[in-house]
Amino acid sequence: MLNRSLKGWIALPFLAVSLSACKPENKFMPPPPVEISVAPPLQQQVAPFEVLTGNTVSFATVDLVARVEGFLTAIQYVDGALVKKGDTLFVIEQTMYKAKVKEAQAELDSAKAALVQAEAEFTRQETLLRQNVSAQATFDVAKAKRDSARANVENQEGNLIVAQTNLGYTTVLAPFDGIVSKHLITVGELVGNGVATKLATIVQLDPMYVTFNMSEQDVLQIRENLKERRLDVEELSKIPLSIGLMNEDGFPHQGFLNYVSPELDATTGTILVRGLFQNPTRALVPGFFVRVKVPKGLAASAALLVPNRVIAEDQAGKYLLVVNKDNVVEQVRITTGQLITGGLRVISTGLKADDRVVLSTNSRAIPGGKVVPKLTTIPVTADGPAAAPK
Repeated sequence: MLNRSLKGWIALPFLAVSLSACKPENKFMPPPPVEISVAPPLQQQVAPFEVLTGNTVSFATVDLVARVEGFLTAIQYVDGALVKKGDTLFVIEQTMYKAKVKEAQAELDSAKAALVQAEAEFTRQETLLRQNVSAQATFDVAKAKRDSARANVENQEGNLIVAQTNLGYTTVLAPFDGIVSKHLITVGELVGNGVATKLATIVQLDPMYVTFNMSEQDVLQIRENLKERRLDVEELSKIPLSIGLMNEDGFPHQGFLNYVSPELDATTGTILVRGLFQNPTRALVPGFFVRVKVPKGLAASAALLVPNRVIAEDQAGKYLLVVNKDNVVEQVRITTGQLITGGLRVISTGLKADDRVVLSTNSRAIPGGKVVPKLTTIPVTADGPAAAPK
């Protein structure tokens, strides 16, 4: 009996081995192809442009000064307030200057009366001379007195104008619409004592200049795009410019080219350019740094665009993932152009119009891997204010 039990126990491992040999063999099953979004590149007319850095500059800045001597009697504005052209800002003591006007007016009236008498005497002597009643010498004296009286009237008229002008200088007016700085002189102080005393500064904010520098390379490229066309001042004013502040998306402020320096700065290799922008809300303040969108040609050209987010880069450069006709992901090397509205990037080389560009950015598309493409489209956007360059 014992021998039978041992034989049974010995037979069990052999039975287990034989049973395991009957199970099917385990094989690696690859996962099914993933579904990814693809789209052909957007074909659109895009005007070439450059994004440069510039500064806002006030359209006009004027120091308000006292041009006559006297005590300041009134300040008729609030520091930092917006004033209109012709508004009274400062008043200087006027009593003496009003008296000077009256004095000059009286002298003029006296000179005019003397002229009337001198002309009457000249006319009488002229008549007597024709009748051979008066001597030539008497006539000459009358003529000289008349001419002297005329000159005296003109002199007194000039004195009256000077007196009236000085009286006008006692009121300091705003030369244009603008913002006035804080006053530098207080009421009661003597101003204009031998020098032109500065009272405040007024700054015109609407419109606003924007100045920036273009490199020699950019200038040559623009000239090439214009086919040697020379633009006069009127045509320059029709070239649009767009700007954006550092905290703004895109280029929301629209203006026009206003001035191009006639010479290149040899020390920096740049040329000064200026634009003019309307600023009714005074969002632009002199001294701001701005991004300037400068057109590099007058005409738009056809371009291929893809979302900037799908462009990848490695040590060899920038590339896109595309799906070929066999639904296999491939990597294509590209060169990029400008970034425009909606985060779209111009693809200069390396991409074809019928390529299916991978839009998914979740790392499920791997070069050499098979996928299930889900065809979609890239939204059309206008070539307007561009996004900030990256």
